[in-house]
Amino acid sequence: MTIGVLQKERIVAGAGFSRWWNIPAALCINLSIGQAYAFSVFNLPLTRALGVSSSAPDDWKLTTLGWIFTLAYVFLGLSAGVAGRWQDRVGPRTSGVVAALCFGGGFFLSAIGVWTHQIWLLYLGYGVIGGCGLGIGFNTPIPVLLKWFPDRPGLATGFAVMGFGGGAIVAAPLSQALMARFASATSVGVAESFVVLGSVYLVLMLVGAFLFRLPAPGWRPPGWVSTPGTFRAPATAGLTVEAAVRTREFYLLWTVLLVNVTAGLGVLGQAAAMIQEVFGDFSSSAAAVFVAMLSFFNMSGRLLWAWLSDVIGRRRTFAVFFVVGPLLYASVPFAGQQGSLVLFVACFAVILSMYGAGFALMPPYIAEVFGPAHVGAINGRVLTALSLAGVCGPVAVNYLRQAQISRGISAGQAYDVTLFIMATLLVVGFFCNLAIKPVYRPDPALEEATP
Repeated sequence: MTIGVLQKERIVAGAGFSRWWNIPAALCINLSIGQAYAFSVFNLPLTRALGVSSSAPDDWKLTTLGWIFTLAYVFLGLSAGVAGRWQDRVGPRTSGVVAALCFGGGFFLSAIGVWTHQIWLLYLGYGVIGGCGLGIGFNTPIPVLLKWFPDRPGLATGFAVMGFGGGAIVAAPLSQALMARFASATSVGVAESFVVLGSVYLVLMLVGAFLFRLPAPGWRPPGWVSTPGTFRAPATAGLTVEAAVRTREFYLLWTVLLVNVTAGLGVLGQAAAMIQEVFGDFSSSAAAVFVAMLSFFNMSGRLLWAWLSDVIGRRRTFAVFFVVGPLLYASVPFAGQQGSLVLFVACFAVILSMYGAGFALMPPYIAEVFGPAHVGAINGRVLTALSLAGVCGPVAVNYLRQAQISRGISAGQAYDVTLFIMATLLVVGFFCNLAIKPVYRPDPALEEATP
């Protein structure tokens, strides 16, 4: 049973409430969980957790640490898929509070894992518990903002997930500063940083959860008129999640998200380490700036591409991703070989903008294909693609990199094969996206009806 102050009925907005107040609520949650994109700044320091100045024989390897990020994404997808219907039932305040407790608590448990040098506590803390906080938190604002912004579905979900893409802008340099502050002769400062970050994100996410409001039944934006980029069916119309998962389109959408996310995570999870190995004179602080810059494009892409999708449609926007993306991935090895830092950074900036936008485009795409009634639950099921993407992306980079180095290839060129594989995956996504057709077709009379 839901505690009184958290009940869905208690957060219905009164007359005169501005729907735009839900934007800062969404940002509080997603800017917090967006820290996940900056986790790579901890990887190299954690390889020296025991040796401090250099790796000791019993220190963790990058391949071992890579599973933390992977597990977080696996449980992001699983928790979003399992909790989707529950979130629709209990509302955004309850799910936001649960997400805050999971994400903040995951940091605290991970700190204990670093202090005791128990990798399983990092897997359980940040990977499993924190990953559940990621999935529940990520899906919390989406159905709320789609209800408040039926006239701008792409822009609404762009705002909903923008913070998730931009969290690393703050988290990467903040994490570096915290590690530097707490570093000593006996500590690299990671555990202490985890405690601070867990406390900050716990409070910020709780603030966001309590800011959410739901529109009254039958509410619509004043003066709303139909445009090509909007879905005018009533909010109660559409396929259930059980009906949606029995269609071909569900699995095509799932695959579209899978390949888009796999390609992005393939580089994002090791962004800091990658640029330092490709360009050997790159410091860890400069790499943190690179991660923050990628986070900016990840964040801004979610808003800009989502806005464009309201004009040209979700299907065409994804088509652009799957045409331009392979060309960019194939260009990155060339940039590394030529020592062109500008081309290297520019390619990843555009790649990350399209990667992040995929999350913003998927909920309104689902509404167009299946109807708007159960977008939150269906989107949760589609997000299970992140569980596989979390393995295919970061693990592929880590282990293929190690295999290339074992063959005598330099660390700077060890990522090339993976990048070509990611380019091929996006070509597969192009044909899946091409095959998607609307399943739910609303009655035109209901479509334009006014409550």
